[in-house]
Amino acid sequence: MIGFVVLNGIIVVLTYDDLSIRKTAIQSTTEHGRNNAFQAANTVDGNITTCMRTQPIGAGTHVPHKTMWWKMDLGGVYNIYRVNILFRNYEGNELRQRSRFAGFSLYISNSGNTSNLDNTSLCYKDGPQLPPLNFTTTCITTGQYVIFYNERLDGDTYPAGYEVNNNVFMELCEVQVYGFVRPDVYGSYFNEPCPSNCRYNICHIQKGVCSDCEPGWTGIACDTECNNGWPGQECKHQCSGHCVRNGTCNHVTGQCDSGCAAGWNGPLCFRGL
Repeated sequence: MIGFVVLNGIIVVLTYDDLSIRKTAIQSTTEHGRNNAFQAANTVDGNITTCMRTQPIGAGTHVPHKTMWWKMDLGGVYNIYRVNILFRNYEGNELRQRSRFAGFSLYISNSGNTSNLDNTSLCYKDGPQLPPLNFTTTCITTGQYVIFYNERLDGDTYPAGYEVNNNVFMELCEVQVYGFVRPDVYGSYFNEPCPSNCRYNICHIQKGVCSDCEPGWTGIACDTECNNGWPGQECKHQCSGHCVRNGTCNHVTGQCDSGCAAGWNGPLCFRGL
């Protein structure tokens, strides 16, 4: 994928990598079909004529499934820039298809947990207008898993035009995730190194700020040591307070590097003698 930015009046062409081709994909349910016709892998095979399809969701007692999800594992944590989804179209039934897909959510996360999706990993929420069948959104973030989710819940009210009760199939033909394969650089020419204490050595693909820090560090560039007494990941682990001569523990490991005060032992000086 090619993108453009303007620097000092000069148009710079940026080429983003396809992070998704032939990666692993799974889905919550699969509609019955011959020769695995509707499997999740169809979305990452580079062929827009093959599509996945879940079993239908819908409100009402006659439809057993109320939610669906599809998930891709990129195989590692990457800098992501844009996601493109090509939905299945049937000639003469474009509006019906758009009404089926309407209201979907797109998540990008590091955990891949589909049972506890939250706004911290939300990339895009569709609605109330019906989505196009060739959908693209810019989503500048980092992550390993891309999750497509939709629902039709009993008792909920949906915008006009949404298909709610009958045969709400999810059919994705191709999902393309664009970003940068090399994780440790950013900038207009992808030649600026990320700050050294960014977790996973990954930073914002354009701004260079860290989304998370290595243990013992904080700040948008992860260049500030954790405050005395609160080391570790996100500076949330409290020191024992039992370091020799009332010393502070290591801001990364939480250990008392100079040893424990009398009456205490162990690497963190938590165990009494």
